Amino acid sequence: MRLNKLLRDAGVAARRKADQLIQDGHVEVNGHSVREPWHEVDPRNDTITVDGRPIVLSTQRHYLKLYKPRGVTSTLADPHAERTLLAFIPEGLRLTPVGRLDKDSEGLILLTDDGQLAYRLTHPRFGVPKRYRATLTRSPGKEVLALLRNGIQLEDGPFQPSEVRRISDRDIELTLHEGRKREIRRGFIAVGLRVDRLVRLAIGPLELGDLQPGQVVPLTAEELRALGVQVGGTSPAP
Repeated sequence: MRLNKLLRDAGVAARRKADQLIQDGHVEVNGHSVREPWHEVDPRNDTITVDGRPIVLSTQRHYLKLYKPRGVTSTLADPHAERTLLAFIPEGLRLTPVGRLDKDSEGLILLTDDGQLAYRLTHPRFGVPKRYRATLTRSPGKEVLALLRNGIQLEDGPFQPSEVRRISDRDIELTLHEGRKREIRRGFIAVGLRVDRLVRLAIGPLELGDLQPGQVVPLTAEELRALGVQVGGTSPAP
């Protein structure tokens, strides 16, 4: 097994972050520093550590959904952040967030140590939809909604929700199949509006539901089955 894949599957980090950890010298195999992400390892016989901590590829997986509060940074470690997702992970578990929400946004985040599921939920080729509710500083006109439905060109590519729906005077629901940095906020700025509040309501079939800010709950068997169907694989085992 490749070293970066093992770190991903063990829930240490997503593939790109795992590559960076290895290249920066944080990972050792059998007491020797390894800096090649593609280095082959045997998880049954090799001892792998990250910053001195042993990594065990467990067969048991954990799946939690969190309502990320506003003001929390979507990382596990950031020396400049007042609060991170680490505060919401039960002690003893090594979980990573699936996708990100910027600090000023709130809503649904999946926490898991199932690297394969995390990869499928975030890679663009699987096209997993994510639904958001944006509360704007003022009501958008019909022409603005038409612009959003037709797509807007941003500096890093098009902003084109697959669905745009008015919920109330200032509340708009949007569905996206990608998640570039602050994409929704930048998209509304491009049409002369600003987002006052942004909540992620769903990741594929996984719904925020009646979770309250800061609340963490395990996924149900039904939610796990639905996620498995969404990414075209077998249902994860709780």
